[in-house]
Amino acid sequence: MTPAGTQILTLSGLRFNASLGILEEERKAPQPIQVDAELNLGTQPLMPNDDDIRNVLDYRKVRRIIIEECTAEHVNLLETLIGKLANRLMQLPGVVGARVKIAKLEIFEDCEVAIRIEAGHW
Repeated sequence: MTPAGTQILTLSGLRFNASLGILEEERKAPQPIQVDAELNLGTQPLMPNDDDIRNVLDYRKVRRIIIEECTAEHVNLLETLIGKLANRLMQLPGVVGARVKIAKLEIFEDCEVAIRIEAGHW
């Protein structure tokens, strides 16, 4: 029997600008956000069957999807954006769970504001 374990793909600290929020200044210009994502790929062999990128979830694709989903259009609520992103990530092949956090970095001077969502199996 081949040894196996639960595999989690993680992207941490992905920063870019997004059009997000209900305030007038938020509607006029994109603001910096930070996205952290964990994707549960379920039970996987400790060693892949081969060393071919086509047989695993490519983290470059995950990064691109996060940026695309968060910058596609203006969204009023952080809750709406994180729901859309989690839904999109859950549709990726092999993903059985997604944990996503989106933080607005400059909304307050003394703290960051963030929403975290968990979907699927953990």
